[in-house]
Amino acid sequence: MADINFARAISQALDEEMARDEKVYMIGEDVRAGVFTAQAGLVQKYGEERVIDTPISETAIAGSCLGAAIAGYRPVADMMFDDFMLICMDEMKNAAQWRFANGGFIKVPIVYRLPMGGYVGLGADHSRAMFSPVMHLAGMKVVVPSTPYDAKGLLKTAIRDDNPVCFFEHRLLYRTRGPVPEEEYLIPFGVADVKKEGSDLTIVALGYMVQWAMELAKEYEAKGVSIEVIDPRTLEPLDIDTIVKSVEKTGRVLLVEEDMTRCGATAEIGMQIMDRAFDSLDAPILRVGAKNFPIAGGPMEKLILPSKNDIITAIDKLLGR
Repeated sequence: MADINFARAISQALDEEMARDEKVYMIGEDVRAGVFTAQAGLVQKYGEERVIDTPISETAIAGSCLGAAIAGYRPVADMMFDDFMLICMDEMKNAAQWRFANGGFIKVPIVYRLPMGGYVGLGADHSRAMFSPVMHLAGMKVVVPSTPYDAKGLLKTAIRDDNPVCFFEHRLLYRTRGPVPEEEYLIPFGVADVKKEGSDLTIVALGYMVQWAMELAKEYEAKGVSIEVIDPRTLEPLDIDTIVKSVEKTGRVLLVEEDMTRCGATAEIGMQIMDRAFDSLDAPILRVGAKNFPIAGGPMEKLILPSKNDIITAIDKLLGR
């Protein structure tokens, strides 16, 4: 095991897959410079024909990737901010449905890398966690890693997948560190990870929120409260079985995401829990997420995005404190 940060794990995955398959290439705005350091140095190794800088046009990036994927290439498109993918939603929608529309005979292996998230004061156009829009694109796979280990293994799986994949990377995770095997490994889609086992309460958290859930679970453990933390890792496909099994054990569940709770990913997860484990619930399902409001810049951001105190309040409510 090597102790590396999240950005380095992303870089290693890209490097290994580009070395493995000459059809893999990177494209996006300033990818040669290494935006957020996650692909720094790859242009020197693989050249400008496989690490392609583009003008500021997400539509051109996504559209060219669709054509290239159909032609047999495996593009990795860096959108810089997930907010920007709305500009090219038509191209992404077509990519998601192309295999189905062509009877499965055509492969569409595209990875959309989507740096995301707030807490850095960048305002409404650069701070969203936009899971739910792409969850509505039937045929699109959706990945949300929270650790360097998961980031590397899931990205390698995404690049090898013959379907389009939205790969969300929280910017505050890039400097977080963790153990990553030095030998090659893949993480299959649709397999949630129980980050911490517990018996009193289940927290299902996404992306950066997993870090907060783990910190609070350890704090509550010192108070005699046993919290189980589950990271779905992929929202499509979703491993609802692991979540339901945990809820059946604990009887209480808190769902935490950075996206808005209205029509968010946790709304879907919560409804599936209701459908499959209602009789196991000892308390109503609670959710913590962003308010239904544009994200303000600067210090006002904290009034809109979820906080640790929001999670603590929800935990205490579920525990009857």
